[in-house]
Amino acid sequence: MIKADKLKFFFLTLIALSIGTLALAPFIGMTKVTLAMLTDAAHTGIEKDIFWRIRAPRTLVSFIAGCGLALSGMAFQAMFRNPLATPFTLGVSAGASLGAAIYVRLGMVFTIAGASGISIFAFMGALLSIALLYGLTTMSRNFSTATMLLAGVAISFFFSSVILFTQYISDFTQSYRIVRWLMGGFEVSGFDSFFNMFPFVMTGGAILIYMTRELNLITTGDEIATSRGVDVVRSKNIVFFATSMMVGGVVAISGPIGFVGMMSPHICRLIIGPNHRFLTPATFLFGGSFLTICDTIARTIIAPAEIPVGVVTALIGGPFFVWLLLSGVLNKGIFYDS
Repeated sequence: MIKADKLKFFFLTLIALSIGTLALAPFIGMTKVTLAMLTDAAHTGIEKDIFWRIRAPRTLVSFIAGCGLALSGMAFQAMFRNPLATPFTLGVSAGASLGAAIYVRLGMVFTIAGASGISIFAFMGALLSIALLYGLTTMSRNFSTATMLLAGVAISFFFSSVILFTQYISDFTQSYRIVRWLMGGFEVSGFDSFFNMFPFVMTGGAILIYMTRELNLITTGDEIATSRGVDVVRSKNIVFFATSMMVGGVVAISGPIGFVGMMSPHICRLIIGPNHRFLTPATFLFGGSFLTICDTIARTIIAPAEIPVGVVTALIGGPFFVWLLLSGVLNKGIFYDS
């Protein structure tokens, strides 16, 4: 059990990191933007437009997306009692990607209530994946996390094959757009994307914070959780829907961004332990800061060109994944209470 003073220091550090990241990231970029330019009413350069229409919205979107992906990974790791579970384990990301691929292949261009057509199609694909997964799981005679996991893997593989087929029958431009979207990124202008994503992440996050006790007990095993008064099936269904809607809302706008949901919970868990009462808010703050920093690196390291942020997170996440396997951390019992 981590001591109270260390826990307090860790959370103060996370809060400072989050505030610092949100405050400084919009000022970093190829075009110099200073606070004086923003506060000077007489300044008529493009710096204000760059800051308020591109950088500030992008920073907020990347932060809230990181929060959602990190919380989703934490919830799935607890629900499946598997430290390698990610937000994309159950195929919601594959469904969203299929929706985006179909939109590109059809050559459609439209916007509804500030949401782009590709985001709407992606979210519809995510909803389709959630509905199929829930239907397959409830049709099974023996509901279990193993059944849900296998159904999610099957759906993910099927949708991935349809994406490949869609890409194959597309022309060069459409194929490139599909590949680029699958790499993940934040190509936002204005605050519409933030306001579209915000309700999903905040609602899902609030549900997970409310269910920290259930998550703690579920990680010890279904039998122990049941003996402590937890309705395991109901709790897992709530976590599944809350997390899946959160993932769908994020992926519909940003595309699939890997490793955030696997790394963030582990890093926080290694520092403060597996108690979800503290792990949930810590993962929320760390995930948002981490993805915002990665996105800042992605858009500046080879400016004026830009690297998809999913490439940056994969470059960091790959070595981290190998370290988890080789260091023996996964076998030290730090991830779940027993």
